[in-house]
Amino acid sequence: MNIILFGPPGVGKGTQAERLRDNFNLHHISTGDMLRAAIKAETPLGLEAKKFVESGGLVPDEVIIGLVREVLIADQQQGKGFLLDGFPRTVPQAEALEPLFAELHILDVSIVVLDAPEDELVKRMVKRGADSGRVDDTEETIRHRLVVYHDQTKPVQDFYAKRRSLSLVDGLGSVEEITERIQTILQ
Repeated sequence: MNIILFGPPGVGKGTQAERLRDNFNLHHISTGDMLRAAIKAETPLGLEAKKFVESGGLVPDEVIIGLVREVLIADQQQGKGFLLDGFPRTVPQAEALEPLFAELHILDVSIVVLDAPEDELVKRMVKRGADSGRVDDTEETIRHRLVVYHDQTKPVQDFYAKRRSLSLVDGLGSVEEITERIQTILQ
């Protein structure tokens, strides 16, 4: 089983990704974790990414796609499915991912989109910020993140809606209820 999980900030992707990873024995691929691991291991792509990270720039899509390619090949060799969490974030990343799937003969990819009303997302993230002490979880910052999501990442949903089967999942309710909704779709 292979899953791309995405949705707006605060919808519960991280929580659900952990549960799906455990329930289906998937490799949870977070591009941030992957970048840090490649940099630490000093792989060729990791060293290239390090230049951008150290200069404060964004790591180019081709470097991220290269890292994803390496991880997907390793997963195939281990006979393990994957769960991409928070990637692709842009239509160009999604476009680059499609030929990679074709090259690696990855045909079965479930696209799961978690969604919830914006006011609920803001409320959740403000609470998360208060509970965890995250100073970047202010209402103003959160609303800006949601604008960026709608401008850059939401179009990925339209991209996949035209090319693959896409499942929208209501992100309201208990963690267990949301997990059950996702698992029902995947089975």
